[in-house]
Amino acid sequence: MNAFRALRTAEAADRQARAIRLGPRSVAALVLISAIGVAAFGWPLLADSASGLAHSKDAPWLFAALLPLLLAVVVATIADTGLDAKAIAMLGVLAAAGAALRPLGAGTAGIEPMFFLMVLSGRVLGPGFGFVLGAVSMFASALLTGGVGPWMPFQMLSMGWVSMGAGLLPGPDRLRGRRELAMLAVYGAVASLLYGTIMNLQGWPYIGGLTSGVSFAPGDPLPDNLARFIAYCLATSLGWDLPRAIVTITLTLALGPTVLKALRRATRRAAFDAPVEFTEPR
Repeated sequence: MNAFRALRTAEAADRQARAIRLGPRSVAALVLISAIGVAAFGWPLLADSASGLAHSKDAPWLFAALLPLLLAVVVATIADTGLDAKAIAMLGVLAAAGAALRPLGAGTAGIEPMFFLMVLSGRVLGPGFGFVLGAVSMFASALLTGGVGPWMPFQMLSMGWVSMGAGLLPGPDRLRGRRELAMLAVYGAVASLLYGTIMNLQGWPYIGGLTSGVSFAPGDPLPDNLARFIAYCLATSLGWDLPRAIVTITLTLALGPTVLKALRRATRRAAFDAPVEFTEPR
């Protein structure tokens, strides 16, 4: 019996805590904002040539629509699962750290050290917390660096996807050591490249003065515009996306074991899964 209890205790300690447990409403909110985000990023490719695309006309509306939806995800998560003081404190610390890391490489060939922290945090704390952390960190970073503009909600949504995806990777309770680090490094590299590509899609249709080989042509067939978009990414942003991926891989492999251990220790001490009981004083 004692051996059985010890085994159950070891399994409970090894099981990864979740600061935010996704429930039906929060899952529905995440699916909704993700679907709207995909439409917001991709609709210019399907727009008619007579639609009159103009960044100055559509971006403020997207800015005004996406931010409340991102906030609605947080509100739905709080209402559905309960974001207690410990989770809020963890969110504040990690968001502040992510916001502080981003300016370290600002303007230097796409070097953004915050990506590795977002990936590792999403891995440890789960997809729900990861999405909220990615969005809040990017929002705080924009305020810190003065990068507030129509592109900010797209950055918040994209970073939320990056961190949420890390929380959805397999083996959160069992996979450890070099295999986990290798998986996180590969995911971080791919996510870094995809982040740059997605953000290119947000701004590319509105950039004027490009050559016909890489510029967006409203109303053209989708394959033609996709070919121009790929050429645009290769010509303009690959020099930023590759360094971001390399930095993410390097920091994940170098600092990953220490950061993962610290995050897991913090989640165990926070005891997010422990029920709260109130007793009357004797």
